[in-house]
Amino acid sequence: MPTGRPSITIRTLAALAVTAGALVAASTAQAQSETFRLDTLDRWQKVADVDPSSEEAQLLAARRALVNGEASRAKNLANAFIERYPLSRYRAEALLIRGDAKLAGGDEYEALFDYEEIARRYYGSDVFIPTLEREYDIAISYAKGLKRRFFGTFRIIDASEDAQELLIRVQERLPGSELAEKAGMALADFYFDRREMIMAAEAYSIYLENYPRSAGVTKARLRLIYAYLAGFRGPEYDASGLLEARAKLRSMQALQPGLAQQVGATSVLVRIEESEAAKLLSTANWYLEVDDPISAEMFIRRLVQRHPRSIATLEALRIVPDVLKQVPESVTREAPDYRALRKSLLGVEWDETPAMLNPEGDELPEPPAATAPSSATPAAPTKGAAQ
Repeated sequence: MPTGRPSITIRTLAALAVTAGALVAASTAQAQSETFRLDTLDRWQKVADVDPSSEEAQLLAARRALVNGEASRAKNLANAFIERYPLSRYRAEALLIRGDAKLAGGDEYEALFDYEEIARRYYGSDVFIPTLEREYDIAISYAKGLKRRFFGTFRIIDASEDAQELLIRVQERLPGSELAEKAGMALADFYFDRREMIMAAEAYSIYLENYPRSAGVTKARLRLIYAYLAGFRGPEYDASGLLEARAKLRSMQALQPGLAQQVGATSVLVRIEESEAAKLLSTANWYLEVDDPISAEMFIRRLVQRHPRSIATLEALRIVPDVLKQVPESVTREAPDYRALRKSLLGVEWDETPAMLNPEGDELPEPPAATAPSSATPAAPTKGAAQ
């Protein structure tokens, strides 16, 4: 008996199922092909579909190949894109992909040519900073000892100069940035590790000037002092580094007393004072060698006035009587009271010969008395005695 409702056959149900499945598949495929991106107001906006033959699609294919680990294919696709579209607005991105492909293939030096073109010609592009980051990473590898390939074969070419150049360029191209700060510290550490102390001191000084609030300031200050001290090669050489180190240490004692105590600033200052005194004594001896006793006395005077408790002062007081015999009376009248200094510091009178001192300030034992030769002419010292 009919109920008034339309009857649904099995064939109709099957047709509806097929139609629903097709609609679901179509909507799924459409959803998968659609791309959404956040706009400036954090709203999702649909991105227009990309034409497979367009520049964007070709560049995307190269990028996908690189992500999938196909460095050679990515390089070929990027090469083809650059040759086909030499004036494309995506040229910088293509250069970055080609450089990354070369880098992934183990040829970082060839990759630098693409990175340098981006850095020089496309400094306003979105890939400029990523390019500098890659150059920084290569510079760090070179600074740690990685060698360049010899015509694409063995790594036998020293790349230390390339490391320096890249670290300097990163700082020049992105000044004030975190990346430039890292490059500045890396360059200073590079010089310090290679014992190029003059260059290290200069690099640390620039770092402290450019980044006074950086977390690496303490390290830079300590390394700067060590570089100045290590750069002093002896009394016969320039002592300007000692003066700089002393100024930096005293500044550290005022600004960071805890750190100064931790590094032993007081003992280091004593060492610096002794080195400066030795420099003055060496200069005085040199003037004596060139027969200029007036200049020699002037440096001895500076020595006893600036460093009265140094070992060099004790040595200078031993020779000062002979020096004063060679200078005019006007010089001796203006000179310090060397007689009183010899009495207080050496404990000897003016005409007495004080005991020899070793570098630690202890008295050396008196040499054994030698038998006088029979002739009036003194005997020449033997080789062993001279030593």
